[in-house]
Amino acid sequence: MKKQLLLLGFLLFLGIAQVFSQKYSNEFLAIGVGARAHGMSGAQVALTDDITAAYWNPAGLTQIDAPFQVAAMHAEWFAGVGQYDYLSFGKALNRDRKAFLAFSLIRLGIDNIPYTINLVNPDGTINYDNVTEFSAADYALFGSYARQLRNPAFSIGGSVKVVRRVIGTIGNSWGFGADLGMQYRKGGLMVGLLARDLTTTFNAWSFSLTEREKEVFTATGNEIPVSNTEITKPRFILGAAYKFSLGQKTSLLPALDFEWTTDGQRNVLISSKSFNVDPRFGLEADYDGFLKLRLGAGNFQRVKDDFDPNKEVMTFQPNFGIGLRLGRVQLDYALTDIGNQSSVAYSHIFSLRLDFKERRTSSGN
Repeated sequence: MKKQLLLLGFLLFLGIAQVFSQKYSNEFLAIGVGARAHGMSGAQVALTDDITAAYWNPAGLTQIDAPFQVAAMHAEWFAGVGQYDYLSFGKALNRDRKAFLAFSLIRLGIDNIPYTINLVNPDGTINYDNVTEFSAADYALFGSYARQLRNPAFSIGGSVKVVRRVIGTIGNSWGFGADLGMQYRKGGLMVGLLARDLTTTFNAWSFSLTEREKEVFTATGNEIPVSNTEITKPRFILGAAYKFSLGQKTSLLPALDFEWTTDGQRNVLISSKSFNVDPRFGLEADYDGFLKLRLGAGNFQRVKDDFDPNKEVMTFQPNFGIGLRLGRVQLDYALTDIGNQSSVAYSHIFSLRLDFKERRTSSGN
């Protein structure tokens, strides 16, 4: 009986452990959207120019050529255990498209988790009919707006977001925050700046446990969660990119982002108690706007050497991607490594983007 309770308590603990960690609050919003971005390791702040800009840098929405655009993405991690989905749509607010409005939805969830808290009956017998299922899911809804300034080289944009997080019937939270971004484009040069969670994003958690659940938590030595407020501190991303022409039909676009976090020391390339910077590098080769090949490197970390625990080695996350433009349809694929270059935890990411044209009317209408 004690072993069963320990197992049940451990499962529940895994589901709510991150609730008490403010350092990595709302980390599902740091994953990123769009296979193009994943293929370039997220180096997007300066160059993002489609509907995914609502996430990467809202200012980039002003670069959308279509009057209406829709995009979707699906990814799976750990052999399909984790499901990540994204849907976004937006519309130009005037004919010259200097202003753009977009809405986006992100969901990261683990579904069909066995809930075995009632597996063992009070008399000590096991009844598998008592096993139910629950989901642990995170949602985020973005509302984004962008416009060009009087100097058309500059664009600004912002997003407000509502965050909803649910862990079965045990707990849930509501959160609110805002992002603000800027882009500068002149010739082939692109520069971007994003302030994510600029207002500080607050998640108000509420928990509701049955007496049975409280007994299991107590028996397994886990604290009974109480309602609390989780805080996501601001982070700032500075990016630059430059588009090189290699002929009439071929171009090369390297990009570099530097992310500065404000929530204490992290294991990143430039790490200290007061200053932490995480760089990301991406490269995109374009042939005639039809075929695009992408490479990326990010998530640089110092880890202990497997053979010498007194030695540290530098690891990074390599990514690869490809894109095809078929008329008004953009298909993108990325092969990403959620660990580092020495792991084999690869994931396949697919995304789709569709441009809509304005409906033409006759002069008599």
